Amino acid sequence: MARRDYENDPDAPKANSLVPAASVVVVDDAGRVLLQRRSDNGMWALPGGVMELGESIAGCGVRETREETGIDIEITGIVGTYTDPGHVLAYDDGEVRQEFSICLLGRPVSGSLQVSAESHEVAWATPEQADRLPMLPSIRKRLTDWRSGTTPVVR
Repeated sequence: MARRDYENDPDAPKANSLVPAASVVVVDDAGRVLLQRRSDNGMWALPGGVMELGESIAGCGVRETREETGIDIEITGIVGTYTDPGHVLAYDDGEVRQEFSICLLGRPVSGSLQVSAESHEVAWATPEQADRLPMLPSIRKRLTDWRSGTTPVVR
């Protein structure tokens, strides 16, 4: 399903849903971050997705990372919370979500890189390499917050 992100855009459609989601900054021992090139918009992003009934936000992050990248992880912390009502995601089925995402920090424990129906490409990237990849401002914000090394960000 195609989607379009709007951030503080006066022409953005009005949100009609709010869905909890998790994303994960997965960092390996070499300091590289796990990224996927999304099939819905062609941009690089962190693994993540919608939380399901019966699971925790950490469980969501672990499940989504495995499904989208082939990497099993453990959650080690929180990067931040992202709930800006000015950031909406419009889907081609008419749903327009207000952002509600918890960005977690994780480390790989097993698995191997593999693409999924949601990704064209999966890769480990140094922070400097990630800086050069095309990604939405909301994803770049999470990486910047992680790199700042401060306490969890609330936005």
